[in-house]
Amino acid sequence: MNGDLTGLPAAPLPHDAVAAPSTPVTAPASRDRRKALRRMGAVVLSFPALPALAAGVTGAATIVAVRVWPASDYTRVTIESDRQLAARSFMAANPDRLVIDIDGLELNAGLKELLGKVKPDDPYIAGVRVGQNQPRVVRIVLDLKQAVAPQVFTIEPVAAYKNRLVLDLHPTRERDPLLDLVREKEAAESAAAQSVNDALGELIGRIDRPQTAASSAESAASAAALPPQRPASAIARIETPPPPAPPLKEVAPEMSQSKLDRLIVIAIDPGHGGEDPGAIGPTGLREKDVVLAIGKKLRDRLNANPRIRVMMTRDADFFVPLGERVRKARRVQADLFVSIHADAFITPKARGASVFALSTSGASSTAARWMADKENAADVIGGVNSKAVKDAGVLRAMLDMSTSAQIKDSLKLGGEVLGQIGKLAKLHKGSVEQAGFAVLKAPDVPSILVETAFISNPEEEAKLRDPDYQDDLVKALATGIARYFAKNPPLAARHRAL
Repeated sequence: MNGDLTGLPAAPLPHDAVAAPSTPVTAPASRDRRKALRRMGAVVLSFPALPALAAGVTGAATIVAVRVWPASDYTRVTIESDRQLAARSFMAANPDRLVIDIDGLELNAGLKELLGKVKPDDPYIAGVRVGQNQPRVVRIVLDLKQAVAPQVFTIEPVAAYKNRLVLDLHPTRERDPLLDLVREKEAAESAAAQSVNDALGELIGRIDRPQTAASSAESAASAAALPPQRPASAIARIETPPPPAPPLKEVAPEMSQSKLDRLIVIAIDPGHGGEDPGAIGPTGLREKDVVLAIGKKLRDRLNANPRIRVMMTRDADFFVPLGERVRKARRVQADLFVSIHADAFITPKARGASVFALSTSGASSTAARWMADKENAADVIGGVNSKAVKDAGVLRAMLDMSTSAQIKDSLKLGGEVLGQIGKLAKLHKGSVEQAGFAVLKAPDVPSILVETAFISNPEEEAKLRDPDYQDDLVKALATGIARYFAKNPPLAARHRAL
């Protein structure tokens, strides 16, 4: 026996115990093994200046970081280490929990950080327990708030990351996103009606409230100031608050009521997220953060129109694969898809906003091709479980079904948006560019990708950080969308019940 425990299988434990199993007391082989381990330990300890050699002998991986990304769509747990980890997992019930055994690992402070990473509002994880199941086998138990469909997989080193072990907790039953949008609309209408009722109630209360001497004098003075021919009822009309201005004036003012008699769905896609930070500016501003802020502001502005609902591919800091972003837009039968990003380049001198549409016959410029390649690498950095795609060929075929009509409409949308952004900021190029962006490949949804500015440029990074500039940018995007709808009403064939 050479004392190396790497190849020994984990002894089965009852349920989800995390304590180490008891050591056998009567086994000559075990005594020989302990002697061999002591001899090896003496050799390792005799070279205190060579920690790398010690790690090589013991074979234990070092935890670099532990991260948790909670979201309503799914929760991701990432364990990053200096070498690849091998894990086995199984589900246990009553109560629901996910058990993961990780080989080649010693329980240390880095891994114990996981205990404090889970927040009380995590939609899936109620708590975490970590223990040394066997020598160099760590057991993690995730106590769950609901049943999940887990995915456990590894990612090889890429970009700034070392080896990653990923635990994705997906709901067993996916929500209906279109139904969610309709419910959001109903909730907004209910809140608006309640606001009107509250205002009327306050007015009626003011009219019915007994007047004091001072208030009577004020009322008399007000009445005296009115033209004598006005009846008393006119006073109440004057005191009545004026009706609120139509929300989001820039949304399709030229469209007739018949064309608006439907629910218009716009998909807003803040790029990157979670494990994928996107580009990072000179002072540390992350693309994933700024585009999420802009996306939320655009959502709120568009949702102010009662006939429009916005579906966001992500509304928090979590990673969404490119194909999943396309699928989300198609599931809600989106009328438009707008992906929001912030450029970066190898030199800080690059500047200006850009708008891209899909191309199936090559990029319109070398820069467009470079940009598409960079954005399409998001899946590699963010971490996609390739085994979860049952038929990659079918997925690829779906993403390649983009029609010439979709591209034509996308160019129209991009032209309107680019024209409005050009009134606010410098443009990198004065026309809509085209390239093979994977995220724009919904075959029946006009889709554009907006690079709001070069986050790698110090001046433009400062603008992207400024909330007022974000508001101006959102207004430009909303106006461009409105102008597109004014000239290209949504297809009647895509009617939805309000």
